[in-house]
Amino acid sequence: MAEEQATTKPPQQNRPPRPSGPGGSAPGGNKGPRPEGRGDNKGPAGDRGGDRGPRSDNREGRPGGDRRFDNPEIDLDKIMSDSLYLDNQAHAIVSRIRDMDSATRTQLRRLYGAVRRAVRAPENERQHEFVMLRARLAYTIARHSLRSLDQIERLLLQVTRKNEARGYERFRDLFEAIVAYNE
Repeated sequence: MAEEQATTKPPQQNRPPRPSGPGGSAPGGNKGPRPEGRGDNKGPAGDRGGDRGPRSDNREGRPGGDRRFDNPEIDLDKIMSDSLYLDNQAHAIVSRIRDMDSATRTQLRRLYGAVRRAVRAPENERQHEFVMLRARLAYTIARHSLRSLDQIERLLLQVTRKNEARGYERFRDLFEAIVAYNE
């Protein structure tokens, strides 16, 4: 039996030790000098710290900046009065959803169903339903990292504060357009 164990050693025990230096690792952990720009905070690729300058939300002036990821506020009064503005905002939100997030159609449809139920609620309970809808939307955004829906959450807050039936209906229309354009 001792002979059997001696002949069935794992192959790694028969290997020679690895060389130390830039290509290998020695038992002491000294790998030798690092190539330029590889995590040593020196050189063009390794400069990871320090002051990166002022950060602005307006990416228009930044080189390589992309306007699709800006999240300007949606004007509630314009949503309520201008159908074309509502349609344009729905297109912009869907574009951000596709570019930024992995929001599924199912998630959007569930939220849209909640919006429809809140709009159909009795007038004396409608504001409460929309407050709870905002909480649900905030949870969904945080849980699934859906940053493209932040605008919708802010608009929902405006609608809830205004507490007008027309605002609730237009919010429902906007959400319906978002779901439709995302299909």
